[in-house]
Amino acid sequence: MNSSIRREIFTRFRSVNPHPTTELEYSSPFELLVAVVLSAQATDKGVNLATRKLFAKANTPEKILALGEAGLREIIKSIGLYKTKAKNILATCSMLIEHHGGKVPGTREELERLPGVGRKTANVVLNTAFGQPTMAVDTHIFRVANRTGIARGKTVLEVELKLLKCIPREFRHDAHHWLILHGRYVCVARKPKCAICIINDLCEYEEKNL
Repeated sequence: MNSSIRREIFTRFRSVNPHPTTELEYSSPFELLVAVVLSAQATDKGVNLATRKLFAKANTPEKILALGEAGLREIIKSIGLYKTKAKNILATCSMLIEHHGGKVPGTREELERLPGVGRKTANVVLNTAFGQPTMAVDTHIFRVANRTGIARGKTVLEVELKLLKCIPREFRHDAHHWLILHGRYVCVARKPKCAICIINDLCEYEEKNL
């Protein structure tokens, strides 16, 4: 796929959704961090149901620590892997208070030192909370990038680095949201909705459902 086609793809994404954002509900970088940690192997809808209850009671590191492990587990138990996630969130809260004054750090290195925070989670926080042009490659983005031909790769990191290199600079901040939403609602895993896809004439997928 050449650069002019990629530019046209993201121009179209922007034309129908000029200001994309995460579907996770949050009102601070800390709330976003907690929501993203909870979202691993869970749906945004399920996470939002849990965090509405959680953030109404505790939306700072200090308040979540005050809940204790049993209290936190009780609120987030509807989410998969909730026991491990509760431990990681509490440990993260302690580190944020001890090393960062209770604030979420704005660098990848510092974020990835937090329990339960990997590269993808760090990328989401850096992009959505701090406005950095990072690319958080999840299963949706990995599928869309490979299927369409925008950026093919065998690993998540390979796709991430290719996307950052090939996407025109003006689109990089919002690109990861456009690609996630496209993969979640149009370019779905089993039967992609090619007939309603706004980039079906630019996509390199050979088995289009038109």
